Amino acid sequence: MTRASRWLLPAGVDEIIPPHAAMLETLRRRMLDTMASWGYALCMPASVEFLDSLVSDGGDLELQTFKLTDQVSGRMLGIPADMTPQIARIDAHRIGAAAPTRLCYIGSVLHTRPDQFAGSRNPLQLGAELYGHAGIASDAEVISLMVVILALAGVGEITLDLGHMALFHGLATAAQLDAEAEALVLDALLRKAGDELQEILARARVPPAAATWLLALLSLNGDREVLTRAAVAWAAAPAAVQTALGALVALVDELECRCPALNVHLDLADLRGYQYHTGVMFAAYTVRMGRAIAWGGRYDNIGARFGRARAATGFSTDLKLLAALAASEPPVPAGVFAPTGTQASLLAAIDAARAAGRVVIQALPGQSVGAQALGCNARLCQVAGDWQIEPLG
Repeated sequence: MTRASRWLLPAGVDEIIPPHAAMLETLRRRMLDTMASWGYALCMPASVEFLDSLVSDGGDLELQTFKLTDQVSGRMLGIPADMTPQIARIDAHRIGAAAPTRLCYIGSVLHTRPDQFAGSRNPLQLGAELYGHAGIASDAEVISLMVVILALAGVGEITLDLGHMALFHGLATAAQLDAEAEALVLDALLRKAGDELQEILARARVPPAAATWLLALLSLNGDREVLTRAAVAWAAAPAAVQTALGALVALVDELECRCPALNVHLDLADLRGYQYHTGVMFAAYTVRMGRAIAWGGRYDNIGARFGRARAATGFSTDLKLLAALAASEPPVPAGVFAPTGTQASLLAAIDAARAAGRVVIQALPGQSVGAQALGCNARLCQVAGDWQIEPLG
């Protein structure tokens, strides 16, 4: 690396500088305070953990995780790419409550490559998790909280994309798909590749009824009327499918009560997070960005490898992404310029101004930069022996 390029950051890694950092910090405080008012207690996971605590299935999360060797234990460590497994470990072994537990978190995570959502390799992940309740009410709660958090960021009108992983699991079981065929079907559904899906089902010799049920997924997207069409298309489908469909109906009903202005879009073939989610899945979109700005769902099995497979649902987002979408420019605080010196009366006046909420910048000996260049619009002046704040002339 040449001297001229030493200031460069790795591709996909960014940093926040003034005044945007102050705006992001203000957002962080407001959001954490809001989640606390809903009963979500703040926790701060470790910045590095043993790799087998962070990843377990060899899927996308493991590919996104930076790995290194612990010089103390000799075991493999990982820098978290997603805090959700860490929160599950905390719920299982650090808290261990029998009652439903509400936790929230914020912290930097690191990805080996840009993720599919924010395109950043070092998002500032903020989220909330609810453990210990398996009903639709807890899914509705975390979605409603996510909507409130996005409103705090001023991102404007959002659309909630909603689905349910158990629908696909039930249909795949009815089709008697092996692991390879199931992966091919899932990929074709994600790409909305109807002809390819038909060929895959034919090669796998899927029974005609089950093939028809799977193909129906491709057309089941739109407003809540989708649920009516799905009930007709899957009238003879297995009980697991009926249960999942009923859960979606109940969730949409509850969201209409909790968030009546929310635009809900259903896409029953959007099965991202297949290896992760076990039930409801959701993502929030805005017309100002062509990718999701927040996402989440139910993942009841996440605590199993920690010996405590509790029901779990939650959401997360990238606070840096939300700050970039914020409706207003970051405010630049107007400062008060104070002269250099250590007189007791001067230092007392500076302390009093700061205690009153003013930004006071004291000149340094030999400083040649003026007050306006430092962002000040007022000056601390001594008038008749008293220190007073006066506008710059």
